[in-house]
Amino acid sequence: MSKPFKGVINIDIKDSTPDWTPYAQPVPPKGAPNVVYLVLDDVGFSALEPYGGPIEVPNIKRVADKGLKYTNFHTTALCSPTRSCLLTGRNHTTNGMACISEASSGFPNANGHIPEECAMAPEILGEQGWSTFMVGKWHLCAEDEENLASRRLGWPSGRGFDRWYGFIGAETNQWYPDLIHDNHTVDPPKTPEEGYHLSIDLTDKALSFVRDMKAVAPDKPFFIYYAFGAGHAPHHAPKEWADKYKGKFDMGYEKIRETILENQKKLGIVGKDVELSPINPYADLKGPKGQDWPALDVVRPWDSLTDDEKKLFARMAEVYAGFVSHADHEFGRFLDYLEETGELDNTLIIIVSDNGASGEGGPNGSVNENKFMNGIADTIKDNIKYLDVLGSPKTYNHYPTGWAWALNTPNKMWKRYSNYQGGTADPMIVSWPAKIKKPGIRHQYQHAIDIVPTIYDCLGVEMPEVYRGATQVPLEGQSFKATFDDEKAPGRETQFYSMLSTRGIYHKGWKAASVTPATPDGWADFTNQRWELFNTENDPSEIHDLADKEPEKLNELISLWWSEAGKYQALPLESRTAVDILGTDRPMLTKPRQQYTYYPDCAEVPEAVAVNVRNRSYAIGADVTIDKDPAGVLFAHGCRFGGHALYIKDGKLKYDYNYVGMEDQYVVSSKPVPTGDCRLAAVFEKEGTGMPTTGTLSLYINKEKVGEAKIKTQPGKFSLAGEGLNIGRDGGEPVTPDYPGDAPWAFTGGTIHKVIVDVSGEPVVDLEKEAVGAFARD
Repeated sequence: MSKPFKGVINIDIKDSTPDWTPYAQPVPPKGAPNVVYLVLDDVGFSALEPYGGPIEVPNIKRVADKGLKYTNFHTTALCSPTRSCLLTGRNHTTNGMACISEASSGFPNANGHIPEECAMAPEILGEQGWSTFMVGKWHLCAEDEENLASRRLGWPSGRGFDRWYGFIGAETNQWYPDLIHDNHTVDPPKTPEEGYHLSIDLTDKALSFVRDMKAVAPDKPFFIYYAFGAGHAPHHAPKEWADKYKGKFDMGYEKIRETILENQKKLGIVGKDVELSPINPYADLKGPKGQDWPALDVVRPWDSLTDDEKKLFARMAEVYAGFVSHADHEFGRFLDYLEETGELDNTLIIIVSDNGASGEGGPNGSVNENKFMNGIADTIKDNIKYLDVLGSPKTYNHYPTGWAWALNTPNKMWKRYSNYQGGTADPMIVSWPAKIKKPGIRHQYQHAIDIVPTIYDCLGVEMPEVYRGATQVPLEGQSFKATFDDEKAPGRETQFYSMLSTRGIYHKGWKAASVTPATPDGWADFTNQRWELFNTENDPSEIHDLADKEPEKLNELISLWWSEAGKYQALPLESRTAVDILGTDRPMLTKPRQQYTYYPDCAEVPEAVAVNVRNRSYAIGADVTIDKDPAGVLFAHGCRFGGHALYIKDGKLKYDYNYVGMEDQYVVSSKPVPTGDCRLAAVFEKEGTGMPTTGTLSLYINKEKVGEAKIKTQPGKFSLAGEGLNIGRDGGEPVTPDYPGDAPWAFTGGTIHKVIVDVSGEPVVDLEKEAVGAFARD
């Protein structure tokens, strides 16, 4: 996109004519609008009040009241894939994001790297003169790139954003997030006790990015991708926000669905004849080899719950609602700034969610998802103890499937299900007060790939054929700008869906859907897979299967699916088990080794590339020089919900193995740590081959054993996403509450030279548990 030099060059500069055009910063068209692109996470079609739902979002509503609510907007049913569409205007398979980036398979459709040939909106707009910012969740680069040793070409800063602040992976603790500011890791500016919450922090940074730019260039427009963690698990909310919903979910999910549908009909979100989808429509189905429907993808009828279960489940919904309302409140601060500065009128605002409400909490929900990822069942007896602290730093919580079903009203199923509306139907709100003069509702069929073309259309920007040397894949979405003024303007005619082993195809009001659960192997007999057929004009909630009555129409749509799949490189389809997917040999910066050396004053090492001590013998040795009154962290890996740490307290060496947040297993030295040079070590010797792995943890000062105890170690990762390894401190959430001093519990009273972790022993392997964890992070 560089421009040629058109000046005159002679021997003497006085006889030459300059041309600054190739070297000047790009200037946008006069009066160009700002773009605010708000992306919510796991917020279902009917969750929000403007769509008939129970969650109050007055600031999103004020945008909706001045703009358009789209009732037929769709996503891919999963996070990374949808977000790739939202930023490129191409299908997820074209973008190499057939599934979450962690499940890449090494094929063009699923490699976890969005190609340069699919330039993102911030790349194109930045070249046209817009400042480009991002705050919040990324989840658009492969796991091997989510660290400081990578080239970071797939990070936001490598894909066109001038400034960014947020988290790189699928999820993060909202109280103790794993943060990156531009290209380096940072700690949160405050603690939860000091009032910290990620939603507040993201808005603070969004405001500072825009203000910093406007202080220099007040007339320059900006594009901001504003991606809250809300409402993805963990559902973390300030208590006062959760308490606003006390009692509002006590009726249960079946009843609240009836209320939501009634609201939707009054608002005109759905037609008057729309029906509610039934509970568990596929629970009794059997797979081609006699497989049962996944036990985690069913809803427990509210009347079958005990009183304690009803109390717990209702509070889980209250916390989720408070989480989303709190994010809306923070977004309101950004809207206030736009209004106060006179920018709001000429700002194009787009609000969407990335997929349907999430069913990842299973039928019973969870107060600590890390237990589930380690093969440990949540029990009501254990979980009810956390009733009063749900949503606080003491929990890593997710509501049960019943609420996902309710917050997708009137649709069936939930996130991951690309074959059904519950996974793909989402809210979309568009406002541009300077251009959209008549607020209202639009029912045209739209998809996530249509938003970027619409942005370009509104801004008068043309997609270049070549961007920075890469010939561009043509945009696969289509602008819906015409719908701003014309409620009868045509929408999208055709859209194919593919996620895990689920498939779907929409064409001119008809929908064909494969009958399969949204699991990795998903009964994936693609040749003989049964399909359903729905007339979505009359049956938008996909209740009445017309496959037997309209076999020709069904076959037409199935053939169209294969055609679209070929067109957008959707093959090969995923049919492997979760274990096979986890075991895929993927590119790595370095191969696993038997010994790892770490040094103090370095950034946190993400768990994906840190030493793996799971289910094996290991030794941690810290080479230190002790001066006087030593205290603090030597080595820490993990957090409150699972991890281990070696530290000094009261002059003694201590080790804690925090087993999945359920039990702190302490070992304390019988002698104080001496002054001078020494090696302080914790050595674990596993015993047997069972899981969880058990054995003896011994403490050593130099070569002398000074303590030992039997411990058990967790089979899966310490954290679903984030909370890596630290030396000389424990950033974020502590592994143990026993540390001396205050956060980040830095080591004092001496010098840490290095910490060596040896893992030369053979591990016990349970890939099934590993695989479950991998697919819980979308």
